[in-house]
Amino acid sequence: MSYIKGRGAQFNTHNRYLKHKYIISNDYLNYCDKTNENADSNKTSYLEVFPKTILNKVTSNDIGFAYSMNPYQGCEHGCIYCYARNTHEYWGYSAGLDFERKILYKTNAPELLEQKLRSKRWKPENIMFSGNTDCYQPIEKKLEITRKMLSVLLKLKHPCSMITKNALILRDLDLLKAMSKLNLIHVSISITSLSEETRRILEPRTATINKRLETVQILSDNGIPVNVMMAPIIPAINSHEIFNLVKKVSELGAKSVAYTLVRLNGAVGEIFTNWVRKTYPDRANKILHQIKDCHGGSLNDSRFGTRMQGEGKIAEQISLQFKLAQKKYFANASLPPLDYNIFDKHQSNQTRLF
Repeated sequence: MSYIKGRGAQFNTHNRYLKHKYIISNDYLNYCDKTNENADSNKTSYLEVFPKTILNKVTSNDIGFAYSMNPYQGCEHGCIYCYARNTHEYWGYSAGLDFERKILYKTNAPELLEQKLRSKRWKPENIMFSGNTDCYQPIEKKLEITRKMLSVLLKLKHPCSMITKNALILRDLDLLKAMSKLNLIHVSISITSLSEETRRILEPRTATINKRLETVQILSDNGIPVNVMMAPIIPAINSHEIFNLVKKVSELGAKSVAYTLVRLNGAVGEIFTNWVRKTYPDRANKILHQIKDCHGGSLNDSRFGTRMQGEGKIAEQISLQFKLAQKKYFANASLPPLDYNIFDKHQSNQTRLF
């Protein structure tokens, strides 16, 4: 099978919730070859869905936020390692190519968010944009669902955090600046590598590395507290970049850095293994072996407390390098606390900038 350019996953894994497996027959493939037709379209399709709620309670004790909200399901960025791929199976799709090519969007998300925040029992807690899929993926440029949700949060003076790989966040600089003045926002920019070549194959439809570095600087220059996530660190792919990356983002004004170690849960293990053997055939076994070394001999570890940083000698070396880099370049930097005391659920429906 030829390499599918512009995508991370190279095939569709079987959905574990479906009894039947759908395949393209050899007869059809032969027919397409003879007629010069494509057996499988590589175009992205979009489907509107109508959820009843937009806030998801986070019960994991090793994640630093109480709720997440995702205006989109599936993600066109196509990051090969993404843990969220498995959630696409709940919608009846594959964690592979379907995750990148079938994007579900929630037009009613801003209304659902406002209804929840205005409810009698709601008390302000940290809400994270993109706990699952990126809230600034390409379709957001057209739909502006994330922007409308930010407007709701600003209107009611409710704090939130957000993480993205896309420079599109700069479009909403006006809202972010207004929220920052009230200590209502933390922004995390995910930067996995300083190498554009590595970015291109790991995260094919994300913003370029230069664009992301520029985003860190522009946000910081405008007084918006920025954390940089080196997520994930993948042994033998980007693990050698820790010091250089931490140093670079400190120079651009980031207030903090953090990392997670790659873990290939569920169908992601099969997708990543297929990808790494095509992309790095000369060192695929080394990469897979070192990932397993970090998770007790498995590609995945779901245990709270160890799944994010791993264990074993390689994981310990990565942890030590990161701590040293933090100590050297972020010794006196930190994110300011969010303000939960000015939340006003009785604010009028007119959106204002402060």
